[in-house]
Amino acid sequence: MPFSYICTYKTNAMDTKLTIKLDRNIIEKAKKYAKSKNISLSRIIESYLNAITRDEIQHENISPLVQSLSGIIEIPDDFDFKKDYTDHLLNKY
Repeated sequence: MPFSYICTYKTNAMDTKLTIKLDRNIIEKAKKYAKSKNISLSRIIESYLNAITRDEIQHENISPLVQSLSGIIEIPDDFDFKKDYTDHLLNKY
C-alpha cells in the first residue's frame, strides 16, 4: 500500500518540501537504514538526487574533442602505471 513521505531538501539555502508516494515497507527499511547510518532519510534522498543529476551535468561539461577521444586506447588489465611512469622518468633524466 502506498504511503506518503514528506522529504525536505536544501535548494539555494532554503528547504523545500516534496511529497512522494512509496511502498510502506520500503519506507520502513529506508528509515532503519538511515537510523543505522545516523543520517536523515531526507538527506539520503537529497544525496541520491544530487548524484544522479550531477552525472548528467558532468557529461555536459566534457568537450566534444575529449568525448571523441574517450575509449580509443585499450589498456591491458595487468598494465603497471607506476612502473611505466618510473621507466619514463629514468629515460627522461
